[in-house]
Amino acid sequence: MPRLVGLMAVDARETARARGLFLNAPDRPDFHLAVVDYVVRQYPQPGAEVPRESMVYVWFDFGEGEGGGGVREPRIPKPPGGGLQRELDQPGDPYAVAGFSSP
Repeated sequence: MPRLVGLMAVDARETARARGLFLNAPDRPDFHLAVVDYVVRQYPQPGAEVPRESMVYVWFDFGEGEGGGGVREPRIPKPPGGGLQRELDQPGDPYAVAGFSSP
């Protein structure tokens, strides 16, 4: 069984076809049209021994409650520009970080 996780749909179909396997995507009824969606899970697991013409299941979404990246939207307000800055102590902080020198 090849590793299909991380492959685009078109590459997963080609890899499975080259090994004589059939793909089924329960979360995508239009799987035959999918091109750039990435496989996030597969069954059977990579490395498992399966006979030719076996059905392999792949998923493109993690599903409800299984994590995932969420929606990617611009954050408003945008982070301040200027690159990385050193975190400064709060004025009047009784536990301010003092510069240490090695003995």
